[in-house]
Amino acid sequence: MSTRIVLITGGGGVGKTTLSAGLALAAARRGHRTLVVTIDPAKRLATALGLDDLGADPTPLVEEPLLWGAMVDAARSWNEIAQHYAPPEVAPRLTSNPFFEAATQHFPASQAFAAAEEMTVHAQSERWDVIVVDTPPAAGGIEFFTSPARMRDLIGGRLLKWLTGGSLPGRKLFYQFTARPALRIADVALGSELLEAVADFLLDLRAAYDGIAKRSKEIERLLRSAHTVVVTTADPSPIAEAARFFELEPGPPEFVVFNRTLPEAWYGAESPVSGPIAENLRRWGTEAHRQAAVRHRFSARWHIHPATIPWQSSAPTDLERLAAMIDSAEGLDLDRLLGAAR
Repeated sequence: MSTRIVLITGGGGVGKTTLSAGLALAAARRGHRTLVVTIDPAKRLATALGLDDLGADPTPLVEEPLLWGAMVDAARSWNEIAQHYAPPEVAPRLTSNPFFEAATQHFPASQAFAAAEEMTVHAQSERWDVIVVDTPPAAGGIEFFTSPARMRDLIGGRLLKWLTGGSLPGRKLFYQFTARPALRIADVALGSELLEAVADFLLDLRAAYDGIAKRSKEIERLLRSAHTVVVTTADPSPIAEAARFFELEPGPPEFVVFNRTLPEAWYGAESPVSGPIAENLRRWGTEAHRQAAVRHRFSARWHIHPATIPWQSSAPTDLERLAAMIDSAEGLDLDRLLGAAR
């Protein structure tokens, strides 16, 4: 049986990590060997699972024999990507180049691609029935889906070809025949040693193109088969990020989840008390009405039936509260998302 991939995406601060942990727990308790993966360095996933720490290697939960957690180490992932997909003579030189580290840390899609690579490695290992991925929040999660194509564009794109020449030259010929005016200017401004390090990086990156391009297409195939959940709240910025998913991605997500939802029944409810408490309850009712209106507009615009998770005073930090959060969700079909219980 193939591994089921569940992608939790959305803007920052909407509760993606907590929902990822809750869904992974639900999958494990339904009898599926489950891994939940995050790239969030703030340790929110570890906190939600009741763990002190998480590393790049899957950590089993003692209390849940079918559940593991892991945090993507982007630097380690990129070193492994280079070792696996660059030519053997190129990989050590590429990973030791300081510009490689800078590019893999600061290029906008690099962390997303590292997370997608880790997801693919785990899926192809066939150790798990379900893998839940807490995707990076950049660009509302869209970057995770576009990162394979963006990496191909970076490594095989016109700028890199323009700098290194149409075909890969030898290193000596690089300076003599294919160096462009921009590189000659850089030679004067930066010095020959620094320029040589830049040139080595560009040439080695070009040499890794075939392997990384092939891998990126494997990742894209896995992404197309994944089950996607877009998480949002009723606030303007997360709603705009959720809308971007519909605008930029070719297909609708499996579910849209409105987190931290107040009951519609609070609006217009009679208060049993008066004074400041009654005024406070009225404000809560007004907010519940505003949230409901946002959900209805979003549903009508994108032709969906969103799921909801009630507001909680604090995020769950133990397994039973995580389970209770998932149990409280309305409109979230776990059989459809996680597979039937065993």
